[in-house]
Order: sequence, then C-alpha cells, then structure tokens
Amino acid sequence: MPGGYAGKWLEVDLSKDKIEEVTYSDKILEQYFGGRGLAAKIAWDKVGDKWSEMDPLAPESPLMVYTGPMTAIYPGTRICVSGKSPVSMGTVGSTAATELANEMKSAGYDGVTFMGKADKPVYLLITDNSAELVDASHLWGLDGEKTLIKLNKEVTDELTKRKPNVGLWKDPGMIYIGPAGENLIRNAAVLAKICHAAGYGGYGSLMGSKNLKAVVAKGRGTLPVVDAPEATILLWKKTHEHLMARSAMRRQGTGYAGYAVGADTSSEPIRNWQEEWHDEKSFGGPMFETRFWVKKKWADFNCTTNCMKVSCIKTGPWKGDITDMPDYELQAYCGTNFGIFDPEANIHLSALADQLGHSGINGPNTAGFAVELHQRGILSDEDFGFKPKWGDVETFDKILRMMAYREGIGDVLAEGTYKAAFLIAKMKGKKPEELLKYAVHVKGIEVGAHGTRSDADYTHDISYAASVQGGDHTSVASDGYNDMSGAVFTDSAVFCNFTYYGVPQSLVFDFAKAITGFPMTLHGWRSVTGPRIVTLQKALLMMGGPGLKWEPIKDDDNPPRFYEPLPSGPYKGKTTDKAVVDQKLQAYFDTLGWDNRGIPTKETLKKLDLAFLEKSMAKLR
Repeated sequence: MPGGYAGKWLEVDLSKDKIEEVTYSDKILEQYFGGRGLAAKIAWDKVGDKWSEMDPLAPESPLMVYTGPMTAIYPGTRICVSGKSPVSMGTVGSTAATELANEMKSAGYDGVTFMGKADKPVYLLITDNSAELVDASHLWGLDGEKTLIKLNKEVTDELTKRKPNVGLWKDPGMIYIGPAGENLIRNAAVLAKICHAAGYGGYGSLMGSKNLKAVVAKGRGTLPVVDAPEATILLWKKTHEHLMARSAMRRQGTGYAGYAVGADTSSEPIRNWQEEWHDEKSFGGPMFETRFWVKKKWADFNCTTNCMKVSCIKTGPWKGDITDMPDYELQAYCGTNFGIFDPEANIHLSALADQLGHSGINGPNTAGFAVELHQRGILSDEDFGFKPKWGDVETFDKILRMMAYREGIGDVLAEGTYKAAFLIAKMKGKKPEELLKYAVHVKGIEVGAHGTRSDADYTHDISYAASVQGGDHTSVASDGYNDMSGAVFTDSAVFCNFTYYGVPQSLVFDFAKAITGFPMTLHGWRSVTGPRIVTLQKALLMMGGPGLKWEPIKDDDNPPRFYEPLPSGPYKGKTTDKAVVDQKLQAYFDTLGWDNRGIPTKETLKKLDLAFLEKSMAKLR
C-alpha cells in the first residue's frame, strides 16, 4: 500500500443496512490519487453507461465522502464530497474543512461510498476499524447548530459509555445536513463544524435523498504511515515556514476582501451581478473585526494559516447568531449580492444560511435571481406573498426560509437558479431565454463571488466557461495546463487551497512523493494525472442526466451577464470579450486533446487510460 493511505474504504448500502470494507489497487490510486479524482472514477465504476439516464437523487446514485493521501499530513485538513451533481449532472469535488477527515483516517479508513436509501433517517458512526448505522430520526428536521450540538453530545456520551477508561473524549469530526438538504433543495450544502460547508454540487440534497443525516468519526489510532518519514518531516517544516510568512491571511482571513473586491477590482456581485463595484466603507474588514469578532484565530487540523475568524451578534433580535467573519464568499453573497452593506445584517443572513443548510454561495445566488425577476416585473408581490426589496434583511430572511422548506415560490427556487428559470418561464408564459439572461450560473452551478468583466481579479475570460466544475470559483480553468496543478491536485490530495498557494509547487510535489512513494512530479501531474481527472469529469458532465444535457461548446460559456459592460466604478464599460473566450477555449481544448467542440478524442482517451469512455463520447461527436 502506498504511503499516506489507511488502505481501506467503506461501502455502505443504506437500502440493505450493509457495510463492507473495500480496497483499491495501487494503479487506481496512482492514477486518481484520492478525493475529487478517485470519486469521479468510483462514480463511473458504479454507474457506467447508465450515467445519462440516472437521476442523481435516485437510490442507485452513489455518494462519496473521501480523504486523500496528503489529508491531515500536509497542512490544512479537508474532506471531499462528491457524486453525480443534482445541479450539473456531472461530478464536483466539493471540499470542506472538518476534523471528520483526520478522525476517519485515524480510525483506519480513507473514505466512504454510500449507495441506496435508508428506510428512515440514519447517520454513519465510524470508530476504530469499525462502522455502524445509527437511527437519526430524532435529528431529522433540526437546523445546523442544533444538529451539531446534539450529535456531539450523543456520540461523546456513547463513546464514554463504551470505553470509560479513555478519559475525556474530545468531540468527534462530522459532516451533516440541515433542512435544505433534507427537503432536497438541489443546491443544498453538506455542512461541517458550525459554519463550514462543501457547498458546490448540491450534495446536501444527495445526502437528504438517502435519508443520511450525518457522517461522524472518532479514531484513536495514528495517521497512516508515509513512504519517506524523514523527508516528510523536513518538508512539513519547510511548508509551515512558508505559510507562517503569509501573515496577512493569518491576521485577517478572507473576510477583509468584502470591501476590496468591490472597491478595488470591481468583481463582487451586487444585486445579482447588476453591478460589481462599490465603495461602501461600512463593509470594510475593521467594521466586522472591532464590532463582532469573538475569536480571531480558528485553525483547522494541522493548519498554520488560521484564516477563519468567528463573529457573533451579541445584542438585539439576532442575538446569538454566530458564523465565521463571514468569509469573503458569504460577505458577498449574503451581503452585497442582496444590496446589503451592514455587517450585522450580513452576519445574520450568513448564519441563517448555515443553519438552514444552504450553500452560502448557491442558495443566495438563487434568492438574488428571484428578486431581480421581481424587479423586472416577471415575478409579482403575489408570487412571493410580500413585496421583496433589495437591501432589505427581512426580504432575504424570508426567501431563504421559503427555499429551505419549499414554501410558496421557494418550492420553485429550491430547484436552483438554472432550473428555476425554466419553471418560472413556464409559469409566466415566457421563453426561458428571457429569464436565463439574469441567471448567473455555468452548467447549472451558480458562480462564485468573483466576476470576470474587470479582468482585475484572479478569474478571467474562460475561468468558468472551461471549468468542468462550472461556476465553482475554487476550481477555475486557465490555459489547460497550469490549472491542472491547482485545485485538481488539492481537491484530490485532499487539502486546503489556502495552504497550497504561496508554497513553491516543487516543494508540494516533493511532499506528495515523500508521503506516497509515487514518482510524483509537477510535470507529470500537469501532463497526465490532472488531464486524466479533468477529462473524466468533462465526459461525465457532457453525458448529463434526465432532462438536462449540456451542448458541447455552446454551454462552455460565461453567464450572459458577464458580457454586459460594467455600469459603474473605475472599470466602467469594461466587459468580457466573447471573441477572446472563443479563441482561448479552442486553445484550451487543443492542449487537453479534446476536439474543437470540447469532446475528448479517441486518441486522448487511450493515452490517458480512459478508453472505457469511448463508447459514450462517440455518441456526442
């Protein structure tokens, strides 16, 4: 067994209440590594040629919760959640910071694949070399905070009862869903801690469709052995030295970007991306730090960066609401996207999104889309049951709740921005194109809070258009080569992007080699392993699913809004150039060995050991 792996994965058949241990060959692990890459391969192995016909929320749809070989050893521990996405019909490697990852590996497992559907709500409890399904009926319907508190106590009490001589048990690691996931909101998140989440892909609804409330782990063993221990220790120290030098991130976190991304780079969503510039100093970092911060450093397991900051509302009607700063994405999507520039209101709506189990990006994207449809006269006051207004906290408080519980117009919005556009168009007797121009998504996945029009942020012309993960801002595409060593690697490894950037890539790949023993090189990942994973994901995305197929090249594009000129700010009039997008897409496809419509060629599939996809790809050519 290569280093870094516990060497065992769990397969849980929820329909049969059956749990088995499985292993994967060294070849498969070297080719797909873990996390995002391995999950895509296992998803194909489970579904295969039936992919395009399978409803992602059907019992036979697999759900993967995986670590990677570098998880918990390299700084910045995360878990990867994946499967057939209910919003894109492809796969997304959606990661979240959580102690579930290191606890699972210490218990002797690298991940879990779930199949089937339980007869009643359950959670999976993983302990040392053991796993069991536990009744979760008493947890179903609880919001995020109540679930976390109750499950922490329940599992800790049970472990104390089983092994009273251990002493004081520390809280287990876990992921779980809130009401949004239980009620099958298509873009619902998988939650972790009190305000972390694997948001992209809609895997909260996939858990909900299986009656799976949570996955919990507590391991008392050691982390897996590595191939070269002395080299790993040396590289671990060097990596932490580089991360310690990133003092701004440690002191401030991403939440300080809530002002800067709008004011400086004009790339922040404002009122559903109608604008991307603001100069609202009320939304600057110090306004959060001095008024609401209660914890200035919050680190995930084995992380030097400590970028998370905890905010709490201490008085008033929202007293007790707690979240991270919020981080930049939720500052933007639960703040400026709603036309809200008050830190306290932003904290309340961010905390509410977490409690309900929404993805803090995707759910608010849909809510903003709905309010713009009202602004344009497409949806009425009667459709909402009240008069929605930009900048009004109560408006968005109500919409987020309506979505999570599928009440009124919330039942339509619960299908996600893209599908909701079609449903509302039908309701109103309009053509879908009339509404889709306001829908800011790529291949069904709502776009992260970084625009492309100013070209001053890290997202550019084809960043989203070419991405196999659609609107995922953490996994944007660039030139078909360099992006392969970014999120495709970290999401498969599995560790945090913020502990990757700022560290020399050669050091990271030396670290990977020392852990696993695989002949890892930056060039090898960029030219073979990364393209293999991305090509597999691209194939699954194009196969689509019932009622949703993406047209090659046509749907490899930006949202229509990203081609509108910016209406204000220092970059006023600037926009994404469609001709440049088309040109760069062709270069991107060529680099990866895809044809001019973005379909992998037969020769490329053979070269990457993906010949099993040829039958499906031949139907698309």
